[in-house]
Amino acid sequence: MYTLYGIKNCDTVKKARQWLDQNGIAYQFHDFRTDGLTSVQLNNFATRVDWNTLLNRSSTSWQLSAEQQSDLTAEKAIALMVNTPTLIKRPVLDTGDKLIIGFTTKDGGYAAHLPEAGKVKPDHNQTE
Repeated sequence: MYTLYGIKNCDTVKKARQWLDQNGIAYQFHDFRTDGLTSVQLNNFATRVDWNTLLNRSSTSWQLSAEQQSDLTAEKAIALMVNTPTLIKRPVLDTGDKLIIGFTTKDGGYAAHLPEAGKVKPDHNQTE
């Protein structure tokens, strides 16, 4: 089963959840705010995708000085994301084999990565 990471009230996360439900993709939802987030989890993500891809620099929470931004390292970015989960680009879909960062319907979107889309009945046991 896949895990979708995000924040419940994020519009993009809502769109991703709706798409997964409509396409019969079983997943567990992990809300950064209610279920937590650790540096171990983020370090695992950062071994699978570049930490720059995870970091949402367009977030309203992105409030670093130019000096802090220019001296940013993976370690510092991960610490920022653990302390302020809204700095993580959302959603993060963990398929087991790969992480898919963000959600779009362009260029095939999730369907390009999830060949089982539309082939199974929705699992209504997703967790909130």
